[in-house]
Amino acid sequence: MPGLPEGHLPQPFDAAFLDNPYPGYAQLRDESAVHQVALSDGSPIWLVLREEDVRAGLTDPRLSVNKAHSGTGYKGFSLPPALDANLLNIDPEDHQRLRRLVSKAFTARRVENLRGSVRAAVDRLADDLAGQGGEDLVSTFSLPLPLMVIGDLLAVPEADRRRFSTWVSNMLTPESPRQIKEAVENIHTFLLDLVAARRDALGDDMLSALIAVRDEGDQLTENELVSLAFLLLMAGSENAQHLISAGLVTLLQHPEQVAELRADPGLLPEAVEELLRFAHPNQMAIRRFPIEPIEIGGTQIPAGATVMLCLASAHRDPKRYPSPDEFDIHREDKAHLALGQGMHYCLGAPLARMEIQIALHTLLHRFPQLDLAVPPQQLQWRTSFRSRALKAVPVTLR
Repeated sequence: MPGLPEGHLPQPFDAAFLDNPYPGYAQLRDESAVHQVALSDGSPIWLVLREEDVRAGLTDPRLSVNKAHSGTGYKGFSLPPALDANLLNIDPEDHQRLRRLVSKAFTARRVENLRGSVRAAVDRLADDLAGQGGEDLVSTFSLPLPLMVIGDLLAVPEADRRRFSTWVSNMLTPESPRQIKEAVENIHTFLLDLVAARRDALGDDMLSALIAVRDEGDQLTENELVSLAFLLLMAGSENAQHLISAGLVTLLQHPEQVAELRADPGLLPEAVEELLRFAHPNQMAIRRFPIEPIEIGGTQIPAGATVMLCLASAHRDPKRYPSPDEFDIHREDKAHLALGQGMHYCLGAPLARMEIQIALHTLLHRFPQLDLAVPPQQLQWRTSFRSRALKAVPVTLR
């Protein structure tokens, strides 16, 4: 496949592939470390599949995340400028400055102080789930939980949380492109107003800490504050939502390991690390663009091309993980790439781990008879070449 002329590239990401992509990734990975393929819209990408190359690519300074280096004029999500200049798509000099400032506010102590509110949110949603006798785990539990946590992190006023949650849901799971545009506009305006209000009355929340942080006289600009709040909202909501759902489905298909987790809750952190490898929703890392011609896995890639580092393939690479398609909470090597690597390692990783651990622990121990209400093969997935997320998870509490 490598080197096929543009316009004649294979398009592997059809519905059948996305329904269960792992066999497809295995076949591609066996054929070549890198493939040039086309997305469904015909745009060409270079797909990097082997764990060694993906891990190296995540920290290679020649692979820029800045869309300005795209040779095809890629514009991305069409965010307002105030939301677009965030840590996900800026390169080292500006990234390190922002990360240094954010790290002063996003401390381990601040995350640990959220533990009580995370437990309270999980218990409240577990009550709702019990009140319904089960039904859908996604809409009742895993979808609202991260939004409640982010609401606490940013101290979103209680009166605003319902509409805030609606906008986020419409942005992440839209029914139309117009719905995305309207949701982004509403969130942008809301965050601008929230930053302005917080400037007038600083509190003990993350947004206040970001406003107050200083580093040798440097501080965050208004646009940087708003874009960081938006990033916390995006990254802190979507991945946790999907991993709680997919994680529980994975666990329920391995009852012997669930029994171990119920008998020894101390195993849960290790189980979550294996879930991050085995069931993480993100199939790809964020797009990268070579700032110069580069060789990956023996393949020459031109400057400005679009490079996609395939996390899902890397996490199932047998050269790194023995029996990679098996879920095993006792796996010795759990050094996954789900939370990034190097400069782009997720600042919110401790919060994400805490949230997922508390959620799964509560579900497994509060509902000892918890099970899927339908066979796993009947579950429906919302799929794209970037991510896989369960639309619903019908459960029974018996």
